[in-house]
Amino acid sequence: MSEASTATGSAATGSAVTLSRAAILAVGSELLMPSRIDTNSLFITEQLNRLGIEVVYKTIVGDDRDELAQALVLARTRTDLVVCSGGLGPTDDDVTREVVAALLGRPLREDPALTVHLLERFAARKLPYAMPETNRRQAMVPDGADVIANPFGSAPGLWIPDGSRVVLLLPGPPRELKPMLTALLDSHLRGRSPGHAVVRRVLRIVGRIESQVDEVLHPLYEVWARQTPPVAATILATLGQIELHVSTRAGSAAEAERVLDEAVDQAVAVLGDDVFSIDGRTLEAVVGAALAERGLTIALAESCTGGLVTSRITDVAGSSRYLQQAVVVYANAAKTALLGVGEELLTRHGAVSEPVASAMAHGMRERAGADIGVGITGIAGPGGGSEEKPVGTVVVAVAVRGGAGRVQRYRFFGERERVKFQASQAALDMVRRTVWEIPVPPRSG
Repeated sequence: MSEASTATGSAATGSAVTLSRAAILAVGSELLMPSRIDTNSLFITEQLNRLGIEVVYKTIVGDDRDELAQALVLARTRTDLVVCSGGLGPTDDDVTREVVAALLGRPLREDPALTVHLLERFAARKLPYAMPETNRRQAMVPDGADVIANPFGSAPGLWIPDGSRVVLLLPGPPRELKPMLTALLDSHLRGRSPGHAVVRRVLRIVGRIESQVDEVLHPLYEVWARQTPPVAATILATLGQIELHVSTRAGSAAEAERVLDEAVDQAVAVLGDDVFSIDGRTLEAVVGAALAERGLTIALAESCTGGLVTSRITDVAGSSRYLQQAVVVYANAAKTALLGVGEELLTRHGAVSEPVASAMAHGMRERAGADIGVGITGIAGPGGGSEEKPVGTVVVAVAVRGGAGRVQRYRFFGERERVKFQASQAALDMVRRTVWEIPVPPRSG
């Protein structure tokens, strides 16, 4: 982008308005569909928090002028920084620029330097047609706005002063938004932040239910609330685990990190080995790191989970260092042929049983030549259950080279996908506890 288009409207950068509370408006009808997730807000929140700017309001708005205008009015009454992502493209449904300009009473004018930039981008792509006239919409700038260069796309960002507030418009594609916001941290935001940092941590816990975690941590809540700076805590129950979110606001990021280090240590002291992550890592990432650090290999035999545990393990980069082999053995005949599970064992105990799960784990470990073998068998539903083994019954076994194996029966609730995920979580946790040589809790789910 040419120099003339990187900063217009010097008044935008001249006044040192302090920005402490932010709202995020994710714009785009596609974000209201089940196939799309708004990930930009997570990145924006993380970056603003590092400057001590607290995000107090987030919403998703479709490509509707009236709905967006109403959302902007509300956001302006509640915060001093409104960040809009998306809706800056060249088509008729990209309405963010026009709606914001109208609401703030800022006429839109074409920036010649931006128009040249757009024409140059089209020429560089060597397309068989000229730039459509509709793309000129992306060169329209509200009076008094700073234009923020976009080296990875055609839609520039816009920093628009709004009295004691600021409205910031960012493009929707993450590959364009992220570097643009990162550059803005120093050029526009850092000097207007409150001068302190908001830092958050996520602890992940298995083997306990939400109310139990809350009860155990309750004495710490009182301590954290009275200290300076105080620590805020929120418990979130998610499928197969509990999350503890702790945060604090301090004079510097280093001070905030120190305070949270102490809070995390205190939480781990009372929750013990049921805490598997203090840095937000997933269970499969934690298990993978434990295996890699110890130079151990693993092989899996899955029945009711249908390869889900293997899929989660291979989602972690570098998993080829420890994953030897995996098979899905749904039918009893496959358990016998591929793992050596005895037909008599299957007949006597049934496929969903501790002896069969153990035989699967040992057979898988031996055939793969791995240090650890895992066997998972169960009834995911909705049919197939009985009074003795109802739907949701899952048995997980872990076999270890030269050591005693582990086996545990679980009862999970919910539809088929929920049972499968909880079973995969239990299997990964049993591997973690086996590697770390800590007890397996008597029940889960």
